[in-house]
Amino acid sequence: MKYLISITILSLLCLACKTEVKKENTYEEDMEVRNPEPITDNNPQKMATTAEAIAFANGFENWNNVKEITFTFNVDEDTTHFERTWNWQPKKHIVTLTSKKDTITYNRTQIDTTVLKIDQGFINDKYWLLAPFNLVWDAASFTSEHQVKAIAPISNTEMQKLTIVYKSEGGYTPGDAYDFYFEGDFIIKEWVFRKQNAEQPSLITSWEDYNTYNGIKIAKTHKRNEGDWTLHFTGIEVITE
Repeated sequence: MKYLISITILSLLCLACKTEVKKENTYEEDMEVRNPEPITDNNPQKMATTAEAIAFANGFENWNNVKEITFTFNVDEDTTHFERTWNWQPKKHIVTLTSKKDTITYNRTQIDTTVLKIDQGFINDKYWLLAPFNLVWDAASFTSEHQVKAIAPISNTEMQKLTIVYKSEGGYTPGDAYDFYFEGDFIIKEWVFRKQNAEQPSLITSWEDYNTYNGIKIAKTHKRNEGDWTLHFTGIEVITE
């Protein structure tokens, strides 16, 4: 299956309304379409869960200072390339998509069918960029299990493992599961996406090439465990207040 050829994100199935939960993924990278709005009251000294520890290891305590974030989402497979650029103002809920075809700005509090597919693409790309923070933002939407010892699928080394399974209701893709592999620093090294909590992985990638932007730690590169396939971010800019 050609993941990049099928990565026509803006041709994702258009849903009738924002509250409908069923949709067909057109490619395996389209893993997350849930509400990403940040919480505003978090104390980094009160990390009660492994998920919170991962989020704060990536600078979650600095998120409330973020005024604007810009990034370009890229996928390369063999000789093909796909990209699109996003600008997000989380406090104002304003998102701007810049692609080869167009520039579109919308407000996430006013989603309708004209921007629904675009917003699905944004949530997907944002999840890849800030998945550690979604472990806090989405905490009420999933169940989790922490294993102190597990074998990471790419490096075949012993790490810790956090498995989250989204509930069967809510969002556009309920029931999906993610396995996060990390060491004692709580920085994600590898992860597995399992569509509808299937036993077999749908997608396995690395988390690497970390950089810090105004206190926000981001993995810029994700390489698939097989084939010539890389998802990476360029043009990352985090503007704080």
